[in-house]
Amino acid sequence: MKGGVLHCRCSKCFTAPPKRRVKRRPRPLTLLGLPEDVLLYILECLPAVDIQSMQEVHPHLRSLVDTHSSVWTRAYFQDIWPSSENLHLFERAAECGNFEACVKLGIAYLYNEGLSMSDDGRAEVNGLKASHFFSLTEKLNSGAGPFVWLFIRPPWSTSGSCCKAVVFDSLKEECQGDSKEEVVTGTLRGSLQYCLAKVLNLFEDEEKRLEALGLLEASASHGCLHSSFLLWESKQKSASSDPGRYLQSLRQLRDYAARGCWDAQICLAKFCGQKNQLGQERTTYDLTSQVFQSSLPINKASIFTKQKGMNDTMRYILIDWLVEVATMKDFSSLCLHMTVGLVDRYLKLRSVPRARLQLVGIACMVICTRFISKEILTIREAVWLTDNTYKYEDLVRMMGEIISALEGKIRLPTVIDYKDILSHIISLDRGTMHLCSYISELSLLYTELSVFSPAQLAAGTLLLARILHKHALPWPAQLVECTGFTLEQLTPCVLLLHKKCFHDDEPKDYRQVSLTAVKQRFQNELCCNISGEKVMDYSQLCTLLGVSSQDTESPASFSIVVDIHPFLCSPAGNKTKRRREDGLQEDRGSFVTTPTAELSNQEEALLGDFLDWSLDSSCTGYEGDRESEGEREGDVTSPSGVLDLSLVHAEHTHCQDSSDEDTTNTPALPTTKANLTSPPLKMGAENSSGYSSVSSAGSPTSSPNGPPCSSKPGLSNSKLVSIPFPQPTPLNFKALRRQVKRKNQAQHSDENVTDAL
Repeated sequence: MKGGVLHCRCSKCFTAPPKRRVKRRPRPLTLLGLPEDVLLYILECLPAVDIQSMQEVHPHLRSLVDTHSSVWTRAYFQDIWPSSENLHLFERAAECGNFEACVKLGIAYLYNEGLSMSDDGRAEVNGLKASHFFSLTEKLNSGAGPFVWLFIRPPWSTSGSCCKAVVFDSLKEECQGDSKEEVVTGTLRGSLQYCLAKVLNLFEDEEKRLEALGLLEASASHGCLHSSFLLWESKQKSASSDPGRYLQSLRQLRDYAARGCWDAQICLAKFCGQKNQLGQERTTYDLTSQVFQSSLPINKASIFTKQKGMNDTMRYILIDWLVEVATMKDFSSLCLHMTVGLVDRYLKLRSVPRARLQLVGIACMVICTRFISKEILTIREAVWLTDNTYKYEDLVRMMGEIISALEGKIRLPTVIDYKDILSHIISLDRGTMHLCSYISELSLLYTELSVFSPAQLAAGTLLLARILHKHALPWPAQLVECTGFTLEQLTPCVLLLHKKCFHDDEPKDYRQVSLTAVKQRFQNELCCNISGEKVMDYSQLCTLLGVSSQDTESPASFSIVVDIHPFLCSPAGNKTKRRREDGLQEDRGSFVTTPTAELSNQEEALLGDFLDWSLDSSCTGYEGDRESEGEREGDVTSPSGVLDLSLVHAEHTHCQDSSDEDTTNTPALPTTKANLTSPPLKMGAENSSGYSSVSSAGSPTSSPNGPPCSSKPGLSNSKLVSIPFPQPTPLNFKALRRQVKRKNQAQHSDENVTDAL
């Protein structure tokens, strides 16, 4: 008994302790334990090579892959090209409806790239297989216009069998044959007949053009909207003489535009802006306004999220080089804008190494010239323009990567399209038109302007050009009603265009030469030498627009940011800045976040000398200053501006009848400055965009080995060298910044102690 309490030995007082409940461990969740629909979704997100590996893991996974064709339909082949080892994967995915596999297989067989075959009947066998996969490509191509014709366009080889001719004849036979699937085949036939008609229209023979007209009529009967519009264009001239037929043709054009044909929408907007063609003024204004208001901005800032090692300066260098190529080859502004748009859209989707950015740019130009121009940029010539930095097969494969990634969507609205509409709405003098074109091409260089839609940029460039040429009414009411943009809505676009195009300093190359390809493009009498015209200052523009210059960012601050941008984006600068901020505990808001803000005068002078030394031509940090692959392997050759085409033909073997290697109809090579194949030892101050310098010894016309070219008076012919993009900051610079950080931390800590006392 304890504490006056009596305990007995009954079951209530003495109960057995409960057994400890053992927690069962949950069964581990494995891949095979997932629901079938979840497991199927995981398989659909894998690359084709991984799908093949998953088949060997378990019979259940093998059965899923074998029974569900969607696994192969959605499999992606990024950075994978058809070869003898993976050909069965590509063919199975193509038969299951994989667009990327069809595109790459068609291009691989057409150019005999990656799929080696014997020389006996190579063109016939490859042509038939390329035709089959191009047909599958057009069958799967539902969101874009037919495009496979750009691969088989003339000129064709005149000697022996031609792979392009085999593809053309095979597609023609397919269109003439009967099929059981009437609905699908009708749409496919329309697309293929459109492609055949586009090819025949490129011939000079009148008989082939009549045949192309018949193919367009057959294609239009199968519901191809693009063929219907081409037929409308061919009949428009004859219909313009009869008022009744003319009104009927405009009604047809309006129907095509309402069904989603972009070319018809542009053409209709031009007609509506030119005159009151439809008889109702309000209707014409509404139609044109809908075209402008439907334009959406392209966020190019996401490029730098996808491309980890890329910045604004590197993109500027790439676009500036493409402008120089377009100038030398005399390509149109539409071709240049399409090329830049193609580059930006691809960079938003696929991560590209820094060394292959130039390959992406030149491949996009090859595609665009074939799509809209009669004079094309051949693959051989494109490789030669890059100073043979890339091989023939590299460019062919990149073309397949770009088209498959963009799902065949090559032609999209550009600033030039909307600018052409505006030129039909209001009459412009020659100088204002050239200034508008000059500003629109300058806008290609800056990603900050992508916050505005192409329609807004076109309207902003026209408004800025009219203001700079001091028109009495820069934005009349007619433009407001036709575009839907008021002067107040376009003011931010105009101010940013003026800042970027006329106040920011151009980036410089590794020789400290400004990149001014756009200015040189408009420095001729044909363009009224518009790039040398004096432009009003920013404050005067703000006064004319009724905006206070203090409310907007000053142009000087923009130039400072551009100058230090590569340094701020370097890995060493970012890490040092982060370590410095972590080490400071007080007064953080009082320091400016520039790399030299915390340095003393002596340290800042020391660091400035170091930066000047690091920017010297002997230590630029550019890839172009490093030795080539041949020099690293011990095969060092003397620099020369002439490319030996015999070596190119020996190294790059492909389908024997491709027009890209046909020397009989090779387009004229561009006229440019001779290349620099070795690091420059002297800093030149010549008027150049920075990619090459004048050297008559490097002219292709001075060597029998160079390809034929037609030079313009006063210019020498040569290649372009590879683009030297900036490299990260050296390691010894990190050590110096570390020492500076320790000194500044000690100095600020002493000051804090003194203030506390």
